[in-house]
Order: sequence, then C-alpha cells, then structure tokens
Amino acid sequence: MTNFLDSLLDVPPLLAYVLVACLVFGEDALFVGFVLPGETAAVLGGVIASRGNADLWLMLLLVVLCAIAGDSVGYEVGKHTGPRLLDLRVFRKKRSKLEAAQDLLRRKGGAAVFLGRFMAFFRAVVPALAGAARMPYRRFLAFNAAGGIVWGSGFVLLGYLAGNSYEAVARAAGRDIAVVIGVLGILALIIWRFRKARSRRRAGSPGR
Repeated sequence: MTNFLDSLLDVPPLLAYVLVACLVFGEDALFVGFVLPGETAAVLGGVIASRGNADLWLMLLLVVLCAIAGDSVGYEVGKHTGPRLLDLRVFRKKRSKLEAAQDLLRRKGGAAVFLGRFMAFFRAVVPALAGAARMPYRRFLAFNAAGGIVWGSGFVLLGYLAGNSYEAVARAAGRDIAVVIGVLGILALIIWRFRKARSRRRAGSPGR
C-alpha cells in the first residue's frame, strides 16, 4: 500500500485529481474506508499540490465535494437496503464497532453525522446507518456538508503543509483528531444536559 501511495505522488495532474476524488468518494459510498482511510487520500492530495503537480484549491474543492457526495450515496444505500446492510460479510468482524456507531447515531442524531466524519470506521458506516434509520435527508445533508467541509479542507491543507511527511501525519492526525473530537463531543453533551436541567428548573420555579 505504501508503494502504491508513493507512486501517486508523481502522476499527471488530471490523474491525481481523479484518483484522490475516487478514493475519498469510495470510502463512504463503497466502504473503501475499510482498506484505505479517507484522510490518507485527502492528505495525499495536499502533498501532490505542495509538489506543484496539482492546484491546491481545486484539489480541496474536489475532496470536499466527493466527501459530501460519497456520504450521500452511502445514505441512499442504507435507505434502500435497510437491515440487510448489517448482514454484509464486511461487517461481521466489526460488530462491536458497528453497534457503537448505531449508539452514537441514536444519542446524537445529526451531530453523529458530523462527528463520525472524523473517525475512520464511523465515517464509512454512519451515512448508511442514517439512511437505514430514515433520518430526514435535509437534516443529514446539513451535518454531512458541515463535516465534509471541515474534514476535507483540514486534511488537504495538512497534507499541503506536511509535504513528504504525509504518511506519519496521516496516521497521527487520524488518531489524534478522533480523540479530540470525542472529547469535544462529551463536553458538548455535558454542557447541553446542564443547560437543559437549568431550563427545567427555571420553568418549574414560581414567577417573580
């Protein structure tokens, strides 16, 4: 896989755009993320741009659009296959992670679509699970677009700045960002529950 990624760094610009776009799109639409995490492809796109083999802003735009489109296709796959999706062979050895993704979706709804974008396994399955759960598409698209913009632009720019250190950066970023997002999600949940409890107390207290 490393040799394959290294060989992509010197391909012609048009081929670079096509390959990076297909890898990012396929992660969520076709579950390619189980083989190659999408952040690796996004970082690679930034590295290619840093070498002058592609335009940075065009690469960034392609990654963002393909991330959003891939999630949308994954949503439709889940919507039309429903529970049968969970019986696919690719999910059998990942049952615990799949249950965790379902739990995240139940607890956080649309926010899980955004948060899942930053965690490799969740990024590949949450769109399909959202479709299977019949989440309203407009709600899904709003969180999907927000996550795609932040994730896509962030990793492409990271690759652009990292240059030839892309491999170590992609691994570390994928791990560390997942931890940061998880901590922020927990803090947001605590703050939300605190505010909700305070609102209830205010609503139950007699008027002044």
